[in-house]
Amino acid sequence: MSDLPILVKDLALILIVAGIVTIVFKKLKQPLVLGYLVAGFLVGPNMPYTMSVIEEENIETWANIGVMFTLFSLGLDFSFKKILKMGAAPIIATMTIVFCMITIGILAGHLFGWSKMSCIFLGGMLAMSSTTIIYKAFEDLGLRQQNFAGLVMSVLILEDILAIVMMVMLAAIADGGQAGGGQMLQSVLRIGFFLVLWFVVGIFIVPLFLRSMRKLINGETLLIVSLGLCCLMAVVSTKAGFSSAFGAFVMGSILAETVEAEKIIKLVEPVKNLFGAIFFVSVGMMVAPKVLIDYAFPILMLVIAIIMGQGIFGTLAFLVSGQSLKSAMRCGFSMAQIGEFSFIIAKLGDSLKVVGPFLYPVVVAVSVITTFLTPYMMKAAVPCYEVLEKHLPKSWIRRLNHLTMSHPTSKGEHGKWKRLLIQMSVVTAIYSILSLAVISLMFVFFLPFVRRLLPLTWANIACGLITISLVAPFLRAIVMKKNHSEDFKALWTENRLNRLPLVFTIFVRLAIAVAFVFYICNYLTKFSSAVLISIGVALVGVMILSRNLKHRSIRLERMFIMNLRSRDIEAQVSGRRRPLFEGHLLDRDIHIADFEVPAGSLWAGKTLKQLALASLYGVHVSSILRAGRRLNIPEGDSVIFPGDKLQVIGNDEQLAIFGKAIESQLFEEDYDLEKREMKLRRMVINGSSEFLNKNLAESGIRHIFNCMVVGLEEGKENLSVVKPSYRFQKGDILWVVGEQDDLDRLVK
Repeated sequence: MSDLPILVKDLALILIVAGIVTIVFKKLKQPLVLGYLVAGFLVGPNMPYTMSVIEEENIETWANIGVMFTLFSLGLDFSFKKILKMGAAPIIATMTIVFCMITIGILAGHLFGWSKMSCIFLGGMLAMSSTTIIYKAFEDLGLRQQNFAGLVMSVLILEDILAIVMMVMLAAIADGGQAGGGQMLQSVLRIGFFLVLWFVVGIFIVPLFLRSMRKLINGETLLIVSLGLCCLMAVVSTKAGFSSAFGAFVMGSILAETVEAEKIIKLVEPVKNLFGAIFFVSVGMMVAPKVLIDYAFPILMLVIAIIMGQGIFGTLAFLVSGQSLKSAMRCGFSMAQIGEFSFIIAKLGDSLKVVGPFLYPVVVAVSVITTFLTPYMMKAAVPCYEVLEKHLPKSWIRRLNHLTMSHPTSKGEHGKWKRLLIQMSVVTAIYSILSLAVISLMFVFFLPFVRRLLPLTWANIACGLITISLVAPFLRAIVMKKNHSEDFKALWTENRLNRLPLVFTIFVRLAIAVAFVFYICNYLTKFSSAVLISIGVALVGVMILSRNLKHRSIRLERMFIMNLRSRDIEAQVSGRRRPLFEGHLLDRDIHIADFEVPAGSLWAGKTLKQLALASLYGVHVSSILRAGRRLNIPEGDSVIFPGDKLQVIGNDEQLAIFGKAIESQLFEEDYDLEKREMKLRRMVINGSSEFLNKNLAESGIRHIFNCMVVGLEEGKENLSVVKPSYRFQKGDILWVVGEQDDLDRLVK
């Protein structure tokens, strides 16, 4: 029998040791991440007293897969819509914290005499607090439901997004060997271009694919499809010059907007846990005791820098975002640690060979120490605030509590202009990116192909016409989108001075559309610039006037919006979220409320017509939610069952009366519960019995005496079943079930 592959032996060692260590850490109520790090140290090459992993390269491959699936899961929990709804406060706090901590990390690295790239990577590591560790600490301390914890989690989500961007930028800086401003701006623009492109295209394609395959996909196939899409996007990301982790995150964020997102999260969780454990174990394997001893002073200084930096600058960041001093201190003190993304950034620097070999174990040591200190930092926030409150002048405390970065809400014409210009800019940017992507694909792949089939001139003409027809809906949208919006119409009619600037916005977007056509024609032909501009204006004019193109553009946009909202729609259908039209009802003093039909309701078994809810209470039942299904606009013959959730439309007074009615109209409580016990009684039919020569229906045993004949005793081992047509005879022995009072009446 052949020996097991070394990889299997290594995995067996890793998983067994990790399992034992994490059980111990679970017992000690410590984060499992620390258990994985300790397990990695025990099976690593730097621990001479235990068995060690043989082929570290294979484990490194599995660890990279773990990073990819970890970020894929992060993307599944992420939603661009949630970020947009957060407002400015978390964004201000996040940017302030990240900038301050990066600066502290770079300065600390310089003080230690480390290389330039080590300092830059160190700054990135210190800026990333651990979402996993903080969430676990909030849960253990019972703080997760408090308001400041929600603020911290919002900032952590944004930090995770910045960490993804930072990884791409650090990789670009490492390749270029310098951190110039122009290179960083180019990296940011490149990230933004591909992020928007992949997200928009993904929202078009992936939900349509899953929707068409919904009847064929079960849990197993959904897991395979999801992980396949994750790996596919990772490959595309590496081909575009980014990391596989970045692509996995993008695919996760795309799938997060689908109806199947909740199922995918549950299915992927065990896979993520497995490979994530291997990643953290591989991190622990890098820890070298000699390095920790040699760099004990930098480790101690970095721990102090994180605690002081987050305590001071974290508090300041939440202060300037509009929080009170007490809340800001609780938020800042909660973030005083580094975790999983710091390891990932350290791993990136190590794989690119741009940081010193000491940095990895140093960061792991700092993370372990700050993780142990996290609960104590959270508990210390309020006492520190009380000390400040005692020693600082009251005027300072009052000013700090009222410090805010909130600006007056834009009103009137200024607010409309601001809203309109932002919407126009977003639309122009998105459709320009899509147009650039289509043009690039056509020129890189289609043009060489068609030139092999046709003469050069005809190939260029064919490619140009097809390319323009493909980008035409996008170019038309650039020019015409938002020209009929409420803000545009209001600005046009309210003030004549607004009309010239509004027309100017149309001409600017028209020039952008013409520039795309000019570029396509200029690339494929040798006409003069004046002729090309004329062609561009003419073609864009045809696009604007084309009704067919208008309908195509509207269809594409509606399809995208429906795909983007599919998860919200599913939540509304299942009753987890209120319908969107409720917001319009609020303006008319009418809204929707949910009511559950109680188990003992007198309404159960009746139809809506019999209940006459509209005439009695003035309300309308818009939907009935039952067993995960939704019945919209139920008809009068729809029957109500216990446990149904009714979505009812009415005003506050009507809904209040309806709510009291559904809660009060119940079966009366049975105060003689003890008398309801069912008993078994033996009854003999004698010559004077009134049941003699009668069958079951004629005897009235069920409908008069509320009892039930369960069998006829005939001297056999089992009772005989009494058929409905059987007539009782003298000497028959019946076994009857019923309540005590009913049995007494029956026997008498």
